[in-house]
Amino acid sequence: MLEKFQKIRGFQDIYGENAKKYRYIVETFRKTFLDYNFQEIILPYVEDISLFKRSVGEATDIVQKEMYIFTDKGGREVALRPEGTAGCVRAYIEEKMYAEGGYHKLFYEGAMFRYERPQAGRYRQFHQIGAEIFGVSSYLADVELISMVYKILKYLKIDFRLEINTLGDFQSRKEYISKLIEYLKKYENSLCQDCRRRIHENPLRVLDCKVESCKEITKDAPKITESLSKEAIERFEKIKESLKAIGVDFIENPRLVRGLDYYTHTVFEFISQEIGSQGTIAAGGRYDNLAEQLGGPPTPALGFAAGIERLILLVKDLPPEKPLIVIIPLNQNYYIQALKLSEKTREKHIQTELLLKEGSLKSMLKTANKFNAKYVIFVSDKLELKDMTSGDQEIFINEEDLIDVLLSKL
Repeated sequence: MLEKFQKIRGFQDIYGENAKKYRYIVETFRKTFLDYNFQEIILPYVEDISLFKRSVGEATDIVQKEMYIFTDKGGREVALRPEGTAGCVRAYIEEKMYAEGGYHKLFYEGAMFRYERPQAGRYRQFHQIGAEIFGVSSYLADVELISMVYKILKYLKIDFRLEINTLGDFQSRKEYISKLIEYLKKYENSLCQDCRRRIHENPLRVLDCKVESCKEITKDAPKITESLSKEAIERFEKIKESLKAIGVDFIENPRLVRGLDYYTHTVFEFISQEIGSQGTIAAGGRYDNLAEQLGGPPTPALGFAAGIERLILLVKDLPPEKPLIVIIPLNQNYYIQALKLSEKTREKHIQTELLLKEGSLKSMLKTANKFNAKYVIFVSDKLELKDMTSGDQEIFINEEDLIDVLLSKL
């Protein structure tokens, strides 16, 4: 007996209705990106591991626990990309986009890989669509990016809440982390094992812990707002005022920190209540120091990414599909005629299925019904157009006349 193969745990096939939702989600994002003058970048799936250690952060769970790492045949230690921003920044530097002048707005889409515990909306191979802006320090870029994501999720008819916060500039963040560590050390023995490690490696992540005992401890932790510089406070106030002015509703969440090392100033998350604990469906923020950390020139930057699998769980309504025409040759003598007709209808962008399965007329009509055909064309000495809803039939001698009538009906 031949061995039956199964997909690897944490990986999935996306097909049928979910594949339609995937494509609809991606096309909705892409159309809006182009409205905002973003340009597409197609990034490699594999990068040098040091890129993620230096950008995402060596102490993050992603780098320590979740990356797919291997040594290639050239002896290089590489990783399947766990997120898109680091590769985008690497490309910005390597391709010397900064030398072109002005600023750059890029978007990407594709598979990411993290060795996480699989659950609804979370897989080891998952797909993200995201965008980055390089070379703009204005707070208006933060407002525009958040507003764009807000608009896209509205287009998709998804219910969500938007949470925003600021981590301040590099110095503000540094001072805050010092105060936070001092506070957390008092409760170190009461924290979960991961958070005990995080105190020394990535203390901001303790604020994001989902363990109840840790949440209780951090409830009274110092707030980032207490360590912000005057400039950082003013910047955040302008962002909030601008979002209100354009009708973007948000909640200010001083505990929101995001889990990656590169964020400064604005951070934000779009959260759904409908998919349990993995409720974040899109998130991002500003990372003004990352390009310089990766060997590029000082470059203000910001971006976001959305999880497509999580959005698939939330999209309820797809736009109506184009009506399908099924062409049925009534016997082998009419195969070439039916083939030529199908090519002509497709040239007119009429969605057409040339029925390739032989059988009785009844079985062929049954197959057309399974395809959800709006019309069937029977090909013989004449051309017969059947409306599968009403049952009405029309006879044509000329292919052009048939196609003209079809176009008028569709």
